[in-house]
Amino acid sequence: MTDGRRDELLTLAYAYVRDHGLSDLTLRPLAAAIGTSPRVLLFLFESKEGLVKALLARARADELALLSTLGDHQGLPAIAEAVWGWLSDATHRPLLRLWFEAYARSVDGDQGPWAGFAEGTVADWLAVLATADDDPVRCTAVLALLRGALLDLLATGDVARTTAAVRRGLRAYASPVPEGGR
Repeated sequence: MTDGRRDELLTLAYAYVRDHGLSDLTLRPLAAAIGTSPRVLLFLFESKEGLVKALLARARADELALLSTLGDHQGLPAIAEAVWGWLSDATHRPLLRLWFEAYARSVDGDQGPWAGFAEGTVADWLAVLATADDDPVRCTAVLALLRGALLDLLATGDVARTTAAVRRGLRAYASPVPEGGR
């Protein structure tokens, strides 16, 4: 019974934080919004940090589910285009804002529930890109292009401009480096 209730509340809390973010998360408003009490959340997740860790794990699971769907694409440009298609889809903005918030907290050196989130995310994405290209520099360049365009998109909402930039960048970065060049 406890696991079922925990899963149910985690799903509701995940929907809540996708809309409200994690930075200012407090248990009382969260609990009220999802129909429970702070005491129940603390019982099921042991602490606020435990709840945040569970929420980040859920966000990571969603990210990994996306990555697992990309195996049908052949070549780095095709995989990168598929990733960008998913990233630029407006229905994913709440998840991506949550991802950005967690990524920024992790990069900032926060050792709480955020620790390792950014590094793990980079490794996950590079592993997917590496299925199409064994050049880690090219994969890193494509990942940097996608991440930069995503941050711009989240800031501006300009899908057309960021998509055009991604496509132009992919033509440059996803092509093999000529012999003798770097």
